[in-house]
Amino acid sequence: MEVFAEYLAQIDNPQHRERMEEVLTWVSRKFTDLKPKVAWNQPMFTDHDTYIIGFSVSKHHIAVAPEIAGINHFTDAIVQAGYDYTKQLMRIRWDHPVDYSLLEKMIEFNILDKADCSTFWRK
Repeated sequence: MEVFAEYLAQIDNPQHRERMEEVLTWVSRKFTDLKPKVAWNQPMFTDHDTYIIGFSVSKHHIAVAPEIAGINHFTDAIVQAGYDYTKQLMRIRWDHPVDYSLLEKMIEFNILDKADCSTFWRK
């Protein structure tokens, strides 16, 4: 988690910082083959140099970005979990629990869907 230390230190709200650290730690432990990195000032995880999932913090939520394909594939599950979403990301409000089962499915989907991808982003 050292790779995310500087990013996490910039989160002023200690509860938000702790929550983001919890999510990033969970991904790191659950998906040990993914490479953690910070790019565009956002923590993310890659597999064979292709983007799998990224996160960012805002005043009201954690943004989870599985690319458009991930949002499209999980739209119903995102709504069922009670999260807002756009075509690029879903929002987990600070006062809502993290649906780790949904997060796991999104990551697994991207790993499988991008197994043969040779670019960072989907084309």
